[in-house]
Amino acid sequence: MKNSDSSYKQSLKSLDTEERIDLAFYRPIGYAWARLARRLGIGPNAITIASIFLGIGAGVAFYFTDFWVNVAGIVLLVWANSFDSADGQLARMTGQYSRLGRILDGLSGDIWFVTIYVAICLRENYSSPFFAAHPWLIWLIAVVAGVCHAKQAGMADYYRQFHLYFIRGEEGSELDSCDSLRARLRTLSWRCDFFAKLTLWFYANYTANQEITSPAMQRLRAELHRRYPDGKIPAAFRREFRNLSLPLMKYTNILTFNWRSIALFVAVLSGHPWLYFVFELVILNNLLIYMVQRHEAMCRYLCSQLKTL
Repeated sequence: MKNSDSSYKQSLKSLDTEERIDLAFYRPIGYAWARLARRLGIGPNAITIASIFLGIGAGVAFYFTDFWVNVAGIVLLVWANSFDSADGQLARMTGQYSRLGRILDGLSGDIWFVTIYVAICLRENYSSPFFAAHPWLIWLIAVVAGVCHAKQAGMADYYRQFHLYFIRGEEGSELDSCDSLRARLRTLSWRCDFFAKLTLWFYANYTANQEITSPAMQRLRAELHRRYPDGKIPAAFRREFRNLSLPLMKYTNILTFNWRSIALFVAVLSGHPWLYFVFELVILNNLLIYMVQRHEAMCRYLCSQLKTL
């Protein structure tokens, strides 16, 4: 039992960044899937690809107005997210890390929600008299909500990776640099490495967008690299960072899957799925703005503290 508990804990990124619903529900289920996959010789990327098809199935189910078909869609999306948890846990259990895996992992959630957005728009255009009379409007709302969704999820992931970088170092974080990604991109050929270059191109632009939104964090990263090129940041500074960053993790967690999916399930089962877009545009956008402001203020303070070391 102790060995099993130890293996389970090792499959988690960090208790600092884990969301309560994940710890209570998705991580135990994901761990069970990961153990089964390891016994069967199935790799993390295969689980990620399976999650994509489950998520697409959930989106298709949300197109229909039948209550039980929508419930089936909820089950499929929960199943997809348990696989999304399992692929990362399996990678940590077996050491099968890859940048492709990280890109696929992020892409899977995007594909789920693109399918869901399209399903909601098509559903509203045939089931809602208002949107049937103004069919373009729901598509416009969906596009704006989708752009905001990408920004919210991207920044939440970035802040979590930055937190992991401080408490676990480069080995325990997936924090990347746009400059290093673009340098890697220049070594690839569109002719010989088309898929690898295409995915890396998207990922480099994704990372660039994160960096543009966090200028104070980039100044802190640059100063840390200048002072400690070997990555050996003083333990006292790491502790101070953790004490300031840990209370902000709850905001990043709200912007990830769990609370977003709860709002989606409520909106779909209520018969008014367009309300999910309102949740993203109003509640999550305001939370994003607040989260970015808090993190940027923290990084400016830490930059000033570095001058006294």
